[in-house]
Amino acid sequence: MASPKITSYSKNIKHESETPKSYVLDSFTLISYFEDSSGADKVEEILTLAKNNKVELLLSLINLGEIYYIIHRERGNEAAERILFVIDELPIEVTGIEIGITIEAAKIKAANSISYADSFAAALALQKKATIVTGDPEFQKIESIVPILWIQ
Repeated sequence: MASPKITSYSKNIKHESETPKSYVLDSFTLISYFEDSSGADKVEEILTLAKNNKVELLLSLINLGEIYYIIHRERGNEAAERILFVIDELPIEVTGIEIGITIEAAKIKAANSISYADSFAAALALQKKATIVTGDPEFQKIESIVPILWIQ
């Protein structure tokens, strides 16, 4: 059974004395935003919170590569290169891959029927005690191990 979809992020806004809540974005989330498809308005809202230092947004380098190859395959090299520039301008921290995250991602992948790239988003979220922001139904399979904020 899927968790209820969240329609407002206002509950997630930090109080001034708190550390910003951390969110991990997956490729589905950013591609939805770039294509202005279902959930794009929710992504824009959370990006605004990040611009205002209310939340911290993280993106695994593996998921960045996934975004690049999807855009490259669908729209060509020039569009994929433009997306890299756009992501660089957004309030998102792209995180490198360490051995600990790689092993955790491999364990998640071995135990669950999700993509390898998605397992990196999950491993990053676990390491950072963050919530994954996604609309990808594949993440329903791991809701018991990592918090999910659904964009649609």
